Parts: sequence; C-alpha cells; structure tokens
Amino acid sequence: MHRRWFISRTNPEYIHYISKAASISPMLARVMINRGIKTADEINNFLYPSASGLSDPFELPDMKAAVERIKAALSHNERVLVHGDYDADGLTATAIMALSLKKIGLDVEYFIPNRKVHGYGFNPPSVDIAKKSGIKLIITVDCGITSFDAANYAKKEGIDVIITDHHEPMASRQSLVNREQSDYSLNTIHYSLPEAVAVVNPKLTPCASRLTVLSGAGIAFKIAQALAAESDLHFSMDDSLALLDLAALGTIADVVPLTGENRFILKEGMKYINNACRPGIKSLKKIAGIEDREVKSGTLAFSLIPRINAAGRIADSSDVVELLTTDSVDRADEIAQWLNRLNSERQQIEEEIFQEVMGRLDTKDTSSVIVLASETWHQGVIGIVASRIAEQFYRPVVIFSIEDGIAKGSARSIPSFDICNAFSDCSEMLTGFGGHRQAAGVRLEAGRLESFEKKLCSLFDSAEDIELTPLLKIDADINLSDISFSLIKELGMLEPLGYGNPEPLFASKMLEISSCRIVGNNHLKMKLSSKSRYFDAIGFDMGGYLENLDISASIDAVFTPAVNEWNGGRYLQLILKALRPSV
Repeated sequence: MHRRWFISRTNPEYIHYISKAASISPMLARVMINRGIKTADEINNFLYPSASGLSDPFELPDMKAAVERIKAALSHNERVLVHGDYDADGLTATAIMALSLKKIGLDVEYFIPNRKVHGYGFNPPSVDIAKKSGIKLIITVDCGITSFDAANYAKKEGIDVIITDHHEPMASRQSLVNREQSDYSLNTIHYSLPEAVAVVNPKLTPCASRLTVLSGAGIAFKIAQALAAESDLHFSMDDSLALLDLAALGTIADVVPLTGENRFILKEGMKYINNACRPGIKSLKKIAGIEDREVKSGTLAFSLIPRINAAGRIADSSDVVELLTTDSVDRADEIAQWLNRLNSERQQIEEEIFQEVMGRLDTKDTSSVIVLASETWHQGVIGIVASRIAEQFYRPVVIFSIEDGIAKGSARSIPSFDICNAFSDCSEMLTGFGGHRQAAGVRLEAGRLESFEKKLCSLFDSAEDIELTPLLKIDADINLSDISFSLIKELGMLEPLGYGNPEPLFASKMLEISSCRIVGNNHLKMKLSSKSRYFDAIGFDMGGYLENLDISASIDAVFTPAVNEWNGGRYLQLILKALRPSV
C-alpha cells in the first residue's frame, strides 16, 4: 500500500537543550519530542513510570459511591455478580474485579455472556440469572454504559447495579441537537445513563480526561486501587498491584494508547507476566511456545491474547476467567490447551471468510465505506476480518453476519473517520450499536442493509478532512554511521511499545543495494550500505517490493534499528518498513 512519508522536524537547539536537561541522547530527545513529551520532567515520568505517579482512583466519576456500595454488600453478607464481556479486555477485567472482591471477603460469582446465545453486553436475561442466584448487587465490567433495559429491570427486581465501563456513553437528545448547531463542547454534553447506584466511566467527566483512555481492565484496576485506599478492607496497595499482569493483558488487547497510566500498567504488568507467577499466564506462555524467554508487549498481541479471545469468538469464554484466577496448575494447563485448539480453529474459519470477502471485493466499489454481509459468516471472527480488510484497503469496513433476519456487524475504521459517531447518525435504522471511534459493533434488520450502506457511504463521502492515504510518521532522518548498539539500547527505554507509543522509525537516503533476495514466507532480505557502512536488512512480508526495485539505483529506506542475536553473536540489523527510489 502506498504511504506518505512524513519526517518530523524539530528545532536543533531545543533538541540539544532537552537532551542535556533529561540526560538522554539527542536522538532519543527528538523521538520523545515527536511523541509530544517535551520537558525533562515529562520525559523522566515517561521513561521511569512509578506507582507514585498513579492518579487518585476517586477522580473517576461515582467511584466513591461504588466503593461505599461494595462495602455495604460486605457488611450485609450480600452475594455479588461480576458481569463481564467475552473479549480479552472484558475477561481480564472480570478476573481483576472478582479477585479483588473475593480478597476483601465478598461472596462473588461472575457471568460472561455467550456471543451467540446472549449477545453483547449487559442485558435483561443476565438479571434473571442474578435473581436465581440470590444476587443483590451486579457489577459490570467493560460493558453496561448503554444497558438501559437491563438496569431498569434489575432495579425493579430489587438488585442494585454498579456499571464500570470505558465505552462511549449515549449523548442526550439535547446534546445531539447542540452538535448539529455546532455548539458541542465538553461543557454542553449531557448523557443518558442507565439507572444505577454508580456509573464509573471516565468519559463522563472532563475532570478525568487523562483517564479516558483506560481499558475495561484498567478501570477494574482503578476499582482495586480504590479498595486498597480503604483502611478497613484489609486489601493493600500491593494486593492491587499484583493484578497488573491481568490489567496489562486487557490494555494491550483493547488497543488503547500506551501513554500515561496505561504505560505504567503495561510496564509493571509485563514484569509479572515475565515472572509468570499466575498459573494461567504460565500455562498460556507454555502453550504459545514463549515460556522460556522474556516477552515484550508486542509479543502478547500475537501469542497470549488471540488464545484468550478464541473462546469468546467461537465457543463459551467463562472458563477463561477460571484460567486467569485459578491456583491449580493442572486446571490451568487443561484450559490453556483447550484455548490453543480453539485458536487454531478460529484461524481456519477466519482465513476462509477473508478469502471469500476478498473474492467479493473484486467486483465491488472500494472507494467509500466497505459493507458486506453473509448468512454463512461466523459472528465471532468477522471483526478480525474487518480489521484485515480495513488495513489492506484503508477504508472503513463493516462486516455483517446475518441470522434470523438480523444483521450483526463488526466495524473497523481509519483514524480520520469516527465510525461510532457515524452509526449514531444512522441510529434511526439501527436496533443497537456501540464502541469506539475506530472499532464498533452494530445491529439492524437485514432488510435495511442496503439503505444503511447508502447512508454510511454518504456520510463518509461528504465528511471533511478525511485522509485516504496512510501516513508513515518518521522520527528522524539518520546516517547509517549513527546506528550503534548503544543507540538501540537507549531506544529500548521506550518499551513497552504499541498504539500511542509506536516503535521509533528512522529514514536514510541514497542507500546502495549490495544484495537483495526473498527469504522465508515472502520476506525481503537485503544488504544496504552508505559511505562504506554496511547493514543487513530484513523487510517482513515485503517481498512484493522486489519486482519494482532497480538494484543498481539508490534507494531511501524507513526502518527500525535492532540487534539480531544469532549463533552466539550479536549483529546490528535494520527492520525495514518501507522503501522508495532515491530522488
């Protein structure tokens, strides 16, 4: 895919000043400035996050009311139901909440809806399940912010509800009118909220704006942090910090920005994950083949998290919470092996649907929003397929699975188009929707799919400031002679990397090609040089570049410098991201 190269430029004098003030190299200073981290204090807080930098959990709306209701449940010996969600964020959030409540002495059950049987989120049938178990308090995690019917039903049945969620709340009708009149700011937004004793969602108040990027698991961790602040609960700060491995998995899984509080959660959580103190995580690492090596945050997205997600996509995921909370090594191994089998099955189903979708796109206009539907596509994997299609065509994508006349869709978008907001503008033809700016779910009658597609495409085509070519943001242009083991070691301080804190990218111009070939599964292996400095370079899945390369001409390259450890030696290497002929 063609991408626009953009090299960030910063005043050299300012780079020199920050480098001295923060005691880092000019190159790392430039990278930090590019990430909007522009003072020595901000840089130190970013590079060395600590628990002392965690925000007060009571900054979150309704946190005090939530804690008081939990304490009341404890004093009255009430049974509590933690209502989660079937994805990795919801499952880890459920585990965090259940472990925290049990630690303070509550009688806790948890319920994870089945995607196919119950659908997404907190719904009235969940209240019936709670009623049969004698539950007096339901606490939702990673869901519930638009569950009006379920909350009303619970209240009618004498069951209190605490909602903890990070999804977008529903703006009131008056706020929507204000938006249409271009009078739409944080100060004028009013939300329609379910009836609950507490609604803990950072998106409800600008006071908690620095917490709005928390995942569902991150908010569950903040509940644990709030419980640890209560001196009479016998739940310490160390008890809450011991849950960071679970919070880290949820944070990576939900693709939230890895800055601020999320950076601390992930950086500290990775230590627990690498120590594998929790039997469930140790079993997952073993079945994924990464048990005996230190893993980085990016590895989780391709190893543990797909296995955690597999059950919710094609089976029932309740056992995953048991995996994450059990003390039994044997039981953990058993569930991990089951998840591994499910993940292999999921991969096969996903690939079949992806190939069918690609075949249909041969004859479909892909210049606007891509909307496709089928009665044979598995509801649990269409979101992954939508992600792959959105990445390949760089357009918003909605993939639907149709059953009994109802179309349930998963959407993925590009950064410049808010798909959840677009669904709001189509709400008159929908039976439900929810999610985030770039990922959302939607439901409607199958007979309305054609009109829905037309409306969605119209919204996209008429939107302003839509960028249809992805931007490749480059931190700096660099000479090959500047690349060293010490630079790579210093850049390692940026870990954990991911959304909101991507791996640093550098560009070098006028490079000579000494050798070039395809290796492995379509990987481009090269040797590049400049001024007698030679580097091995590898471009994963970049074999397609070879047919357009003139190996006798100079090229420009975008890459991340890395260390390749092989056969007992350590070698400098360039991980290629993009190539183009030099001008």
